[in-house]
Amino acid sequence: MVIISSYGTLAGMKLNITPTNREVTFDKDSIIVSKTDLKGRLLYTNRKFMDISGFSEPELLGQQHNIVRHPDMPRSIFNLLWQTIKQGKECFAYVKNITKNGDHYWVFANITPDYDEKNNICGYFSVRRKPKGESLAVIEPLYKKMLAAEMATNSKEAIAAGTQVLNDHMHMENKNYEAFILSI
Repeated sequence: MVIISSYGTLAGMKLNITPTNREVTFDKDSIIVSKTDLKGRLLYTNRKFMDISGFSEPELLGQQHNIVRHPDMPRSIFNLLWQTIKQGKECFAYVKNITKNGDHYWVFANITPDYDEKNNICGYFSVRRKPKGESLAVIEPLYKKMLAAEMATNSKEAIAAGTQVLNDHMHMENKNYEAFILSI
């Protein structure tokens, strides 16, 4: 079965990307950097982001950061991420991204708010590195459970369903989200 996934828009056109199940790898010393506005629109991407994602700078700038969101990612993780950074806190997360040609790559992301001269949040920075394989061995099955819970309900309740799976896991680990993410 072929899954077609729609993402953002590019020059006003809807993008349809078919996941290939091929993973793109990158060097452990590589750093992927991007900056967005308050709505998640890309204002800056470094060369590594472009090289790995397969998108050019003109294709990325002004687009929603979710242009690289892989359909295997639970919506509830992005909900947690946005809730955290909108409060002015940094957030760490493992994220599976999709490339322009449908391949994927995993990152360990640190997202932080950017402040203007009046100390108001004016955007967000994301710095991403290659995650450790042992971390992904924990994250991938957890995200699959979260995504399954999201898909088993209607879209209105999906985020709550995925979040419940995450909260149950945190309870079992006896850790809060940040302690769990930083411990694996």
